[in-house]
Amino acid sequence: MTDSTPSLHVQPGPPDETSIEQRETVGLSQGQIVRKRFFHHKGAVVSIFVLAFVIVLAFSSVGLHVWGLNTAGWWPWHWNATPPLVNRGFPTLNLIPGPGFGIGPHPFGQDEIGKDIFALVMRGTQQSIMIMVLVGLVGTGMGVLIGSLAGFYRGIGDALLMRFTDVIITIPFIVVGAVIGRSVGAAGLGAAILGLALGLFAWTGLARLVRGEFLSLREREFIDAARVSGASDARIIFKHILPNAVGVIIVSATLLMAGAILAETALSFLGYGVRNPDTSLGLIVAQNVAAFATRPWLFWWPGVFIIVIALTVNFIGDGLRDAFDPRQKKMPSAKALLKADARRARAARASSKV
Repeated sequence: MTDSTPSLHVQPGPPDETSIEQRETVGLSQGQIVRKRFFHHKGAVVSIFVLAFVIVLAFSSVGLHVWGLNTAGWWPWHWNATPPLVNRGFPTLNLIPGPGFGIGPHPFGQDEIGKDIFALVMRGTQQSIMIMVLVGLVGTGMGVLIGSLAGFYRGIGDALLMRFTDVIITIPFIVVGAVIGRSVGAAGLGAAILGLALGLFAWTGLARLVRGEFLSLREREFIDAARVSGASDARIIFKHILPNAVGVIIVSATLLMAGAILAETALSFLGYGVRNPDTSLGLIVAQNVAAFATRPWLFWWPGVFIIVIALTVNFIGDGLRDAFDPRQKKMPSAKALLKADARRARAARASSKV
């Protein structure tokens, strides 16, 4: 007697993209998953190296000079020194291979009185980066503090903190920056105080985002379980809610820093930011407006560094957003899809032989 039961042939179907994504993260902790996703973002990875190179170049070339701390750099010219004009002030940098290749004594050129543009740009980059970091730290700290308190406790405290935030939002940031910059610039307090002062008014957007995250997370089941187990408010905030909101905080902080460097550049260009005898990237552009037609390289180099710093910080923030967002799923590559299809086909052939 023959078995007339037809054999079951499983046809390979379309690859399961979700299973491919899950298969890549099996056995990994949350931190490892975030790191893996971030390093898959090529723009963010390249931006980290570019930004690190810019920071090392700026702080090592002309040395660090802030709050009485003075260190020597490897570049021979000071940003306020006026050496004799070389090559009529034109850049001595030549990147053409062969006999013409060379850096020269003033690769970025000189201004009308002989100041070395490379030293000026490096000092301006230092100031801009310092202000960017200080605004990011102060603004993030205040935004997280106010937003977390408002979102966790709600009630009257939430209403008062959010109305205070609304009042700060209504004040134009550029006007606040101009008033603060004019005051600290006239007092000779420099970029550090300007960065701290700007950070006190740059936290409003982050505070609203953190408040929204806390309002959502405080109603989750694991928070109720922590309360039932007797956890204090501080433990719930720092051990349970903040770790789950760190993605929003980090991404918002990077965007805040990118906006800070553009704001500082605008203020310095208008004359309300860093003032003489110090310098910044915006101030370099402002001081050489009249020479735009005859010495355009005076604008090229500070403009390039402004764009590079702002773009790299934005790319890093974009990579962090993709890494921390659990809803982000990387589309499998064509190679991964082919491998998944081959595995399904092999499984179907094996089952058909049974």
